Amino acid sequence: MNRRFLLCFGITCGLTALMHTASAQGPGSGGPVPGPVTPPDPTAVPIDGGASLLLAGGAAYALKRLRKRR
Repeated sequence: MNRRFLLCFGITCGLTALMHTASAQGPGSGGPVPGPVTPPDPTAVPIDGGASLLLAGGAAYALKRLRKRR
């Protein structure tokens, strides 16, 4: 058999075994206790800034690859 196939197969089997051990956890605490609800801080996670940076980076990489191809 191909060495690359055996390597990929071994990695797949290893990750599958890790997935099963990670999902076999005990029950949690049952969740939060009911009480007064406070609104979350609106600036806790700046998703827009990170997403726009990822989009700009992806566009720059695509342009680089297209220019390299020509």
